[in-house]
Amino acid sequence: MAGDAAGAFGAAFSDMFGRLQGLTLPQEQVAGLQGEYLKSIGQIWNDTLQRLQQGESKPLPDRRFAAQPWLQNPAAAYTAQMYLLNARTLMQMAESVQGDAKTKARIRFAVQQWVDATSPSNFLAFNPEALAKAVETKGESIATGVKQLMEDLGKGHVSQTDESVFEVGRNVATTEGAVVFENELFQLIEYKPLTAQVHARPMLFVPPCINKYYILDLQPENSVIRYTVEQGHRVFVVSWRNPDDSLKDKTWDDYIEQGPIRAIEVVRQISGAETINTLGFCVGGTILSTALAVLAARGEQPAESVTLLTTLLDFSDTGILDIFVDEASVQLREMTIGAQAPAGPGLLKGQELATTFSFLRPNDLVWNYVVGNYLKGETPPPFDLLYWNGDSTNLPGPMYCWYLRHMYLQNDLKKPGKLTVCGEPVDLRSIEAPFFVYGSREDHIVPWKAAYASTQILQGPTQFVLGASGHIAGVINPPAKGKRSYWTNTKLPAKADDWFAGATEHPGSWWTAWADWLKPHGGKRIAAPKTYGSRAHKAIEPAPGRYVKAKA
Repeated sequence: MAGDAAGAFGAAFSDMFGRLQGLTLPQEQVAGLQGEYLKSIGQIWNDTLQRLQQGESKPLPDRRFAAQPWLQNPAAAYTAQMYLLNARTLMQMAESVQGDAKTKARIRFAVQQWVDATSPSNFLAFNPEALAKAVETKGESIATGVKQLMEDLGKGHVSQTDESVFEVGRNVATTEGAVVFENELFQLIEYKPLTAQVHARPMLFVPPCINKYYILDLQPENSVIRYTVEQGHRVFVVSWRNPDDSLKDKTWDDYIEQGPIRAIEVVRQISGAETINTLGFCVGGTILSTALAVLAARGEQPAESVTLLTTLLDFSDTGILDIFVDEASVQLREMTIGAQAPAGPGLLKGQELATTFSFLRPNDLVWNYVVGNYLKGETPPPFDLLYWNGDSTNLPGPMYCWYLRHMYLQNDLKKPGKLTVCGEPVDLRSIEAPFFVYGSREDHIVPWKAAYASTQILQGPTQFVLGASGHIAGVINPPAKGKRSYWTNTKLPAKADDWFAGATEHPGSWWTAWADWLKPHGGKRIAAPKTYGSRAHKAIEPAPGRYVKAKA
């Protein structure tokens, strides 16, 4: 059986060698890799024979094959080792391909996807853990797995958590508040004060429109919104509508004018404050910054401060997402769902975006659940963040296509006056406010150096803080947990590496540093309001409102 497995792997690997050789691989490197490969096969075979003779079971260097059934079954262990050898060698070949940086990145990504998908752990016949569980449960695990597979096919996505446990407004998005304004694009939520006095200047959060806002309000203990309210700020949050066909023709201009510009106006009306503190997260930070630049062009400076969390203003470095963007791909989107599409504008379906982001980390966010849910018949444990991750959001085609072309493809936002939005030339340098810019060190969506690049564009006093972990986990890091760390440096050199070289690491959450920075911008303390909204903007319904509950 082991010999048959070796032959099958060898045939597949030889075929892949041939395919990659057509991509201008240096022949001397190919020959070297082939030699190392054959040598490694011999070593694996000898190790397997030795283990059979001595009865030893050495752990394999991959958590997919760490369980005892993989070690106790010599054929399974051999198969896993051959797979890991093939995977390693294929990635070495992908690294050796000659070509421009984007072509090489695309090849690496494609090979990595193929490698991850073909892991023997993903197939029932090759997974000794799943087979052992099937025997132990007398086939019940397989029956449950098939049932869960059919349910997920109906949902249109692989379940990453037990979705039945969560309900928006019941045990996620639970901070008390009320909707005080709504239009066709968003609802504005005001939150109930948790202190007797609040800062005179209110706080407006602009979350990303490609996700639901409650990533900032998952549970009371990890809610950015609740934490900000606890610091004595009067907090308002934009809750974007999940677009349906009635909104499929909305543009970037619509999102700027009817989104943050309108929200800023309403918050100022309700609070009576001339200026307000603002925060944008991810795409929400791009939208907020654009809106403030539009208002600056109109002679208005409503922001007392601006906080940007994992936000791109300079799209020179978009990380792994760069492989999906070129002129041809953007034109295809424009012709199918854009403003000039022959069949008319359409929607970018939320599930398409969610699937794309999941396959950026396929072993963690796809195949792990395929194995657990379907092969082993296990129900994934409840996890609020993964529930939010699966609660996808549509986007209007014209808005998305404009964003894709002018930001990701052409990187126009950082160029003063290059873009015209809402009839005004956009110049980010015209925003007269202090900035708090945050990046996450392991972020694969907004690389931290790309977040840092904003400091070289903005003209107001700017502080950059770098947090540990990734795009979401780095941001959602409450101080009470005592987890991770963050870095600070008051100097802002041109290069991000130079900033980091002079930075100081601090244990715990960056939230405390942000709270200290934000406090003086809040203004004097006044008695907390006893009711939501104002005479002109009365409470419409309790938070979290209707819009956030709409499914894509």
